[in-house]
Amino acid sequence: MADITDPIAVPLLRHLRAEPTSHVIRYRRGRLVAEGPGLAFWFRPITTAVAEVPIDDRELPFLFHARSADFQRVTVQGAITFRVADPARLAARIDFTIDLDTGGWCSEPLEQVGGLLTQLAQQFVIDQLAARELRAILTEGVAPIRARIDRGLREETALLELGVEIAAVRVAEVAPTAEVEKALQQPTREQIQSRADEATFARRATAVENERAIAENELANRIELARREESLVARQGANERRRAEEEVAARRVAAAGEDERGRLEAQRQADTIDLLEQARLRAARERAEIQKAMPASVLYALALQDLAGQLGNIEHLSITPDLIGPLLQRATRDAA
Repeated sequence: MADITDPIAVPLLRHLRAEPTSHVIRYRRGRLVAEGPGLAFWFRPITTAVAEVPIDDRELPFLFHARSADFQRVTVQGAITFRVADPARLAARIDFTIDLDTGGWCSEPLEQVGGLLTQLAQQFVIDQLAARELRAILTEGVAPIRARIDRGLREETALLELGVEIAAVRVAEVAPTAEVEKALQQPTREQIQSRADEATFARRATAVENERAIAENELANRIELARREESLVARQGANERRRAEEEVAARRVAAAGEDERGRLEAQRQADTIDLLEQARLRAARERAEIQKAMPASVLYALALQDLAGQLGNIEHLSITPDLIGPLLQRATRDAA
């Protein structure tokens, strides 16, 4: 917007100063007297008309609704960047006259340019989407739509005649309605969920397999321990049996030795007794033979001697004639 001042010291004159991004066209009494960007000049409002055309890049956002070939509603969102390449031509077609009191436009020229660009871009979008089905549109993305809008605007004769140049076209999003988008996302979501479930099942199966392997290892370890324990018990039993057998054998050997010692002792005793008996019998036989050869009186004397040795101490001994008489008679007879 141009900056217009009304100095008090200079009556009936005003001063205009424009920005470098604005192309100013000055008319006096209907004739072009000056034009260019960033002009500054004094003028009389009564005889002057001024048009100001912006020559900087302008961005025009858009939001279009169209239908695809399969009658689905699609929303296209983006922005168009344009600039005025020929200000004089544009000012000749669209009113860019400014109010010499405020410096603002008397009408809304940029809205007219924006409306034209929007309608043209919308028509290109409709043509592009009407020939494609929704799934193809979403699969291809924004590139074909952006290319169609850019090519169409650059080739549009109406813009060329206005002196408007397209700097860039951006398409940010191509989206169906929420219900259709949810329906389109559902198979993919289900597929992803199915893959997630498969991964979960696989993980669970792996966990079950690992648990089964662990259980089998534990069972195998228990079986091996039981087998070793059985072998140990059998070995201990065999050792105990062998120890018992050894003890029995030792006891048997000890008993046999004891019996042998007893037998030998008994044999020795028996042999000793036999020897004693034989000696006693031999002594008795020899004594008998000696006694047989001795006289009876001697035998009586020996018998009395033996009896005296066995009787011990005798305080009183009575000898009667009846006892001495037969003995004397026998001794006398034997002497004769």
